[in-house]
Amino acid sequence: MQPVHARYPFFEAAREAVATADVSLPTLVASDAPAVERGRERVERALLEGTVATEADTESDIQTELLSYPIARILVSMLDSSAAVEKYAAAEARTAIKRLRADVEAETGLQSVERERVSLLEILREFDVGQAVREQGQTNAGPTPVDDAAGPLDTGSGTGAGSRAISESSGRIERRRTADSGFRITVGQYLALSSPEWGSEWRLVGRDVAGGEVAVSREELFDLVEAAIRDRILDGLPFDLPADEGIAAELEAQIDGLHQLLKGPSMVGEIDRVVPELFPPCMENLIQKAERGTHLDPSEGFTLMAFLTGIGMDADEIIAFCAETSLDPEGIRYQTEYLRSKTGTQYPPPSCETLAIYEICHNEDNHWKEAGEPLAYYQRQLDETDKQFTDWRERV
Repeated sequence: MQPVHARYPFFEAAREAVATADVSLPTLVASDAPAVERGRERVERALLEGTVATEADTESDIQTELLSYPIARILVSMLDSSAAVEKYAAAEARTAIKRLRADVEAETGLQSVERERVSLLEILREFDVGQAVREQGQTNAGPTPVDDAAGPLDTGSGTGAGSRAISESSGRIERRRTADSGFRITVGQYLALSSPEWGSEWRLVGRDVAGGEVAVSREELFDLVEAAIRDRILDGLPFDLPADEGIAAELEAQIDGLHQLLKGPSMVGEIDRVVPELFPPCMENLIQKAERGTHLDPSEGFTLMAFLTGIGMDADEIIAFCAETSLDPEGIRYQTEYLRSKTGTQYPPPSCETLAIYEICHNEDNHWKEAGEPLAYYQRQLDETDKQFTDWRERV
């Protein structure tokens, strides 16, 4: 097992490392090895925050980190939720692409990283698309096939024609695209990896298409690679595991909390009014905590975002609502988009009983008897109030 296997556990070489290791997953689970808890953490953080990295994105030992991946796949299969599987795969892919960006930046000298890295060329080869991608040429000789390149890909660190200016700003890479910057990918691979749901800018009708190839920027190429990673992770999920038998039975303790996390009311998507004066006490407490500048832990942040999304607020509205709090705008945007689907929220806030386990809900005024879910409590408040409240969105 190598460090790169732990960072990119979906690589074929990583799978082979697990297969050839003198390790039995049932034995690991039965002995409650560290990889089991790390696997549960992968799934929980995927559902709560859209990442599978640890809090500081520092891996545990190589074996624990690598073996936590197949355990996480088992756990998410046991949730029996297609939405959870989709969210988990997206989080694994998003974490991997973040690491790939860091590796590529280190390759260009923008960072000093001693740990083992992968190049963009290597990951393209991993998904058998190296021959389908060509780096834009800077001479009349035309583009060079990526898979035939002698060295690492040119990631645009130069300042001549066809380069991209790269700088750090709020954790994002800013790119200056010129007429001949970026890459070209075959139309077939482009269509296979992209999705119409990504927006009109991804439709072929508005792209630079020539010679059976589509022009893409480096950042767009990362998006396509992320889609390839997500598809590979989704392959084979969910597993068909006999309930209460073997490894599934051993993991019941780990899965119980995750099941509770996903439980939500059936009335999601029916509310479209924002009246902070009528919010449940638990949401008021979370908002006040964030207003004091205190960092919300993952379960608290997830609960608040799920509630605000569930009452009809979009990302921009939530960012404005939380402007004077400790919540990060970019984090809000990602998590709210992560929570929403075309038909409403996929993950409503957990029940009051579950929130009590996380010490978020304290059953103020014994409200569980009347409303045991935050959205149900809020709907009841809206229905029963005699006061006239203006929607918060109309006040700003």
